[in-house]
Amino acid sequence: MGGNGTRNYVIVTLAYWGFTLTDGALRMLVLLHFFRLGYSPFTLAFLFLLYEAAGIGANLIGGWLATRFGIARMLAVGLATQIAGFLLLSAVSPGWGATLSVAWVVVAQGVCGVAKDLTKTASKSAIKLTAGEASGRLFQWVAFFTGSKNAMKGAGFFLGGALLQALGFRGALWAMAGALALVLAGVALSLPPLMGKAKASTSARELFAKNAAINLLAAARVVLFGARDVWFVVGLPVFLYASGWTFTMVGSFLALWTIGYGVIQALAPALVRRSADGLSTEVPAARAWSLALAAVPTALALMMLAGVARPDLFVPVGLCVFGVLFAVNSSVHSYLVLAYAGSEKAAEDVGFYYAANAAGRFGGILLSGLLYGWGGLVACLGGAAAMLAACWLLTLAFPSRRPHPAVG
Repeated sequence: MGGNGTRNYVIVTLAYWGFTLTDGALRMLVLLHFFRLGYSPFTLAFLFLLYEAAGIGANLIGGWLATRFGIARMLAVGLATQIAGFLLLSAVSPGWGATLSVAWVVVAQGVCGVAKDLTKTASKSAIKLTAGEASGRLFQWVAFFTGSKNAMKGAGFFLGGALLQALGFRGALWAMAGALALVLAGVALSLPPLMGKAKASTSARELFAKNAAINLLAAARVVLFGARDVWFVVGLPVFLYASGWTFTMVGSFLALWTIGYGVIQALAPALVRRSADGLSTEVPAARAWSLALAAVPTALALMMLAGVARPDLFVPVGLCVFGVLFAVNSSVHSYLVLAYAGSEKAAEDVGFYYAANAAGRFGGILLSGLLYGWGGLVACLGGAAAMLAACWLLTLAFPSRRPHPAVG
């Protein structure tokens, strides 16, 4: 595996960097463009709901398709789907009414959501395949891949604003579609098309009947990412804007938060003690980091309820602490799903897990708008604290030994 494994890992990582850079830019393009057109914060959140909801099904079917047809082929399909989504979104006309425009953007965003999760499932599965059975290398490769991907997403936020300023909404989308076409050509020419191909599940029962460890980790992933997006997507941006921050300041904070979060993810292996079996110290670490993370939104919500001065300052600082702890949690979880996954159908296990990830983001986005409307940022932080408490309780049931694969 050695040299070819490293080569394929580098190719997959570079391809996913290109994808993630444009995906982050897309989010900022849509937010800035439609905010400038006068859309409300809740409507802006609504524009991304299908993007997240589509990812639930895309991860499940993507994992199955990657197993049946090969990881490289599904990576190419994900890139091609993103290009189609960009072109579809570029067709929006300023002369359309608000209802048609929103519906069109939601559908186009849904196509991009499918693309993102097809690409992510294929890429993460490729890491399991290329790293082999060495748990130390697997953790390092997963952490670097995940961390660098999120740093690229944050850089994409800046890129989106710059492209919108320089090329306009439609021109920016065309430029990104062209760049991704080059990435797609590189993947098609450099990766073996049957990489990761295996016998796929033949029934829904077999597809969903994962081992207990994967099921527990998926449940924890739902509440972990719901706890982030419940304040990140609507609650915090609206709160900061209402507190006197400019839109540029808000966007820059979110971009820097995401880049910093990615850097910490890449460094996670240095912060978590390693074990020879890949689980006996990593699982207790998941429990400890999860408990520490739950304490942050709890403390911030209590400080706001107590009337501590300048929440527009202490909340962003506290959420930077949240970002550090969240990054380590996410990196450990991303490693554990590959450690628990069976080698034969790793793509299906990863797809199932990231379907849970998409479900958590969808729930978090929806709750972010609802809770902020009901009780402001305090309610969003309270919701995050409750979900993280559930996440910690689930980690207590994580097995510290490798499970036997489920039999369909």
